Amino acid sequence: MTTGHIQQLGPPVRRAGAEDGPAVADLLIRSRRAAAGAIPPSVHPDAEWRGWVATVVLVEQEVWLLDGAGGEPLAVLVLDGDWVGQLYVDPALTGRGLGSRLIELAKSLRPGGLQLWAFETNSAAQRFYLRHGFVVAERTDGSGNEEKAPDVRFVWSGA
Repeated sequence: MTTGHIQQLGPPVRRAGAEDGPAVADLLIRSRRAAAGAIPPSVHPDAEWRGWVATVVLVEQEVWLLDGAGGEPLAVLVLDGDWVGQLYVDPALTGRGLGSRLIELAKSLRPGGLQLWAFETNSAAQRFYLRHGFVVAERTDGSGNEEKAPDVRFVWSGA
């Protein structure tokens, strides 16, 4: 599936640029807050999230957005090599296929395979990734992540 094909299925898909930093950071922060209980609280204040998005994510990683009618990001996908570093959808729009569109985009961009981490407490994310062909490759006690929360590594072996 090409990005052009994915583009036709709904809101526009595009690569993020430096100018998108504040909106991308806001979406990540809002989404994480809305997922309270399913994921642990952030160990970073909002200002650190904003700085990280501007100086690391948008500079060193591949960021894709699904935009709303006003150009605001509705969903964000961050790829770092074969890792899905971030996949967040506006909390008011979950369950409408936006995350599915972005994970399918990731698969088309990385046909050799993908991997990602999800918190063990985030059962909705786990079901989502299993539905999209990922399998559990590893479970940890969380000692390797900043939140120190148990997590699960998922792998999609490719097309």
